[in-house]
Amino acid sequence: MATVELTKENFDEVVSGDGLTVIDFWAAWCGPCRQFAPTFERVSEATPDVVFAKVDTEAQPELAAAFSISSIPTIMLVRDNVMVYAQPGALPEAALVDLIGQAKGLDMDAVKQQIESEKADAGTPSPNGDGPAQA
Repeated sequence: MATVELTKENFDEVVSGDGLTVIDFWAAWCGPCRQFAPTFERVSEATPDVVFAKVDTEAQPELAAAFSISSIPTIMLVRDNVMVYAQPGALPEAALVDLIGQAKGLDMDAVKQQIESEKADAGTPSPNGDGPAQA
């Protein structure tokens, strides 16, 4: 599958829903981004069941800001509309392939339950009413 260029206009359409999306936040002036680009393309061609997308942080500053991107390249994986990985730095090809395999192997029901549990814990006042309950 060809790599998709993400914009603020198509981001939700491309990333939401079921499946895995691998996103590369990059910029043309970034040397490490340019070095990583061929790796990203090779893995995308070898993994047709995954959506690969790129966000040009210069052209899409709103998207970069929305995800607090402060260092590029940053690799992000979104599975079933849940961000499961985000970290700055280019990855070697084998590491990117392994990361995708790990994301595919996640039990998303368990991940979503954990997120809901963390949200509930963060919003639960302690018995004395001054913040989250302490376990």
